[in-house]
Amino acid sequence: MKARTHKSTWLIALILGTLFSVQVQAAETIKVGVLHSLSGTMAISETTLKDTMLMLIDEQNKKGGLLGKKLEAVVVDPASDWPLFAEKARELITKNQVAAVFGCWTSVSRKSVLPVFEELNSLLFYPVQYEGEESSRNVFYTGAAPNQQAIPAVDYLMNEMGVKRWVLAGTDYVYPRTTNKILAAYLKAKGVAEKDIMINYTPFGHSDWQSIVADIKKFGNAGKKTAVVSTINGDANVPFYKELGNQGITSDIIPVVAFSVGEEELSGIDTKPLVGHLAAWNYFMSVDSEMNDDFIESWHAFIKNEDRVTNDPMEAHYIGFNIWVKAVEKAGTTDPTAVQDAIIGVTVPNLSGGYSAMMPNHHITKPVLIGEIQDDGQFEVVWQTSGMVAGDAWSDYLQGSKDLVSDWRKPMACGNFNVKTGKCSGK
Repeated sequence: MKARTHKSTWLIALILGTLFSVQVQAAETIKVGVLHSLSGTMAISETTLKDTMLMLIDEQNKKGGLLGKKLEAVVVDPASDWPLFAEKARELITKNQVAAVFGCWTSVSRKSVLPVFEELNSLLFYPVQYEGEESSRNVFYTGAAPNQQAIPAVDYLMNEMGVKRWVLAGTDYVYPRTTNKILAAYLKAKGVAEKDIMINYTPFGHSDWQSIVADIKKFGNAGKKTAVVSTINGDANVPFYKELGNQGITSDIIPVVAFSVGEEELSGIDTKPLVGHLAAWNYFMSVDSEMNDDFIESWHAFIKNEDRVTNDPMEAHYIGFNIWVKAVEKAGTTDPTAVQDAIIGVTVPNLSGGYSAMMPNHHITKPVLIGEIQDDGQFEVVWQTSGMVAGDAWSDYLQGSKDLVSDWRKPMACGNFNVKTGKCSGK
């Protein structure tokens, strides 16, 4: 009887010891959430960002980790399902207890998770261009705001190419609709008549572009130089560009400047009919800099495929991740409140050869580049700003927004402070 009791006691001790060891091991890692669609219509764009985060975490661990601990990636698939983004975000924060989350692509997915991050006071690093009109203490916007992409692109088309008529074509959700609202107001302020602006929206995954492209072609036959400003997202871009080629719309006839098409999207289609069309980003794989060369080399080694391309949202994650690491080191903790206070002003190298800084409005400084599609699927930079452009959370061209500023430093600590009323209308 005693032997059996001794054996049971030993077994219980072994189980408890194992559980304690697992808990200690878990406590010795800092978990990082990766919230990107690996299936559904946005997988064409977001899967690469998941891989980018795995590479960045792996590289940081090779440097010794963070605060003496290894980083551990926790990857979930919200499957291009916007409500599921919120569920997965809550799971990452409450169940997995991640220190920060890097993720989302579409603005509708970001809007879905925003209340979760604010309720639980966690941190989201959002790496994709967006429509602005938002500034949260819990979100860091490392992609372009409209003044870092949309407005400079329109200026380029207007000033360098003499465009007089405008097709604003987008996917039907918040980013294209708000961006086009800003662009329409901007164009009208520049003297463009309403009849010279055509706006069209299509659902996610739209595939039948024949009649829409025919309408664009007809709109461009009015005797004025016409361009398409595209906020079409995800895999709908493939049939859109294919139909442009089918109907003979080349860049010299009606140029297209895209805000959501980069090297990754072009890698899946025949780009020869698209040569000369444009994209506006803050980074292209073709950028000539030592930092970019090193990044591409690291990417190819990590992904074990030298044909894989890089793109702008990958650089945004590169910048955002390194800013977070530096802010955690500065704060001496991963506590979200401490990191929020420490992160403003943190500056890290970008891939264009310069440095990007986190501004008080939780946006970063970035160069703006216009790239022309080449027949090898890469972009040749045809124009860029002379220096860094600071992201503006609130548009100067919309009523109700032009009087707002964002500054998360104390004592203001406000995302939408009205300079006329002197009041903060947000949290």
